[in-house]
Amino acid sequence: MPGEPSSILASAHIRWKGWPVVVHSTRTAIAAVASVLVARLFRLPEIYWAPVTTLVITQSSLGAALTVSRQRFAGTALGALLAALVATYFKSNLLVFGGCVLLLGLLCPLAHFDRSAYRFGGVSLAIVLLIPRTAPVWIIAFHRFSEVSIGIAVALLFATAWPEEAEAGSKNQ
Repeated sequence: MPGEPSSILASAHIRWKGWPVVVHSTRTAIAAVASVLVARLFRLPEIYWAPVTTLVITQSSLGAALTVSRQRFAGTALGALLAALVATYFKSNLLVFGGCVLLLGLLCPLAHFDRSAYRFGGVSLAIVLLIPRTAPVWIIAFHRFSEVSIGIAVALLFATAWPEEAEAGSKNQ
């Protein structure tokens, strides 16, 4: 009878598919912890960006992760560079920030970067321009770029060293 505990559990088991979920979750957790440890090793001030990036990338298959990671890496570099350059000459305010987001959106296609690059670049730009800091803006931009780069590198290392089994019909991107 629908709604009975046994049918609910059977339905949950069909959706869960068991073992691949455990392997994926374990792999993701170990990769996220590894990226925190690497970021700590480099004594970066905002180590949480490394595992955040690792968590985003480990949700992709290896092929998709490699392709999109190049874009994310390039976008992060462009966003951090643009933010540091603009913050060197202009006081950060809403108009400057909005103009930089627009400029970044126009620069990405010119550099043959996709929307993934624009997304990561925009996040870097926002963090560098909008969060008040006492350190020089170029150092903040470099730290942001380094933290994300560590997250990307660790995720790709895990995707290569411990690839996930492809599930039939899976859309693993």
